[in-house]
Amino acid sequence: MPASLCVIPDSAPNTPPGRPSIHELECPVKAHEWVNGQYRLLVVSAPRAVLDCEPGQFFHLLCPRTDRFQPYLRRPMSIYSYDRAKGEISFLYKVAGEGTGALASLETGDSLNIVGPLGQGFEIRPQWRRPLLVARGVGLATLAPLAQECASLGLPLIAICSARSPDLLMSADLFRSFGAEVITVTDKQGNSDGESLAPMVEGLIRNRGIDAFFTCGSARLLRMLQEIGARHGIGGQVALEQNMACGIGMCQACVRPFRRDDGAVNLRVCREGPVFDLQEVL
Repeated sequence: MPASLCVIPDSAPNTPPGRPSIHELECPVKAHEWVNGQYRLLVVSAPRAVLDCEPGQFFHLLCPRTDRFQPYLRRPMSIYSYDRAKGEISFLYKVAGEGTGALASLETGDSLNIVGPLGQGFEIRPQWRRPLLVARGVGLATLAPLAQECASLGLPLIAICSARSPDLLMSADLFRSFGAEVITVTDKQGNSDGESLAPMVEGLIRNRGIDAFFTCGSARLLRMLQEIGARHGIGGQVALEQNMACGIGMCQACVRPFRRDDGAVNLRVCREGPVFDLQEVL
């Protein structure tokens, strides 16, 4: 059965010109598989109108209710990949709680209600020619579409993939398929801490001319990149992970402070983000 589509109102007058519409869809599940002991890959069919999305944007998923799990709110899920030719969107997620536990019960042929695309995605600025992607855990899923976009622009790409153990490393092979040079670090190997990573990043700046940072999935990695970026005058962006209720900026549940214009301002992660300037995050 094809995905059914309806357009829902955005928070109207503030919608930027040319911004894609937000849709609510019933999407058939095409595939749903474990990729390791903690993560699952969910692929759903979607019409072309929904696939005008950007790396870093997300969808709000209505997780099913089961005998074991009774999630009340939708769950925000970053886009792992989207294929306009095939008409599909995929999500890579960690099974960790009520919502994702319920989501894991979906089988091929089931229907999933999603809302999106939502939020502000990554921007690859013209002056950024040698990006470095640094992410950990499920944050690597968020950066996967960005890696694909860098490849389509012909940008040389280096990705540092971090996880607790080698079997939990996500997206490394996918990044390699986009032509990226991939560096893996794990807690188990003892090389994922800041004392190991900071000199590694400094060396990449010195020897490879890194001029932009992109990150997701770890406050520790974010702070490290903020410090190194400030020292070298290197900019970048971060996709923030945040609990959300409505996903469209109405409920204010995801508000947090940011640094702007020499002061602090409160912004909605779902609406003004989830992607922000690297140095804005407090």
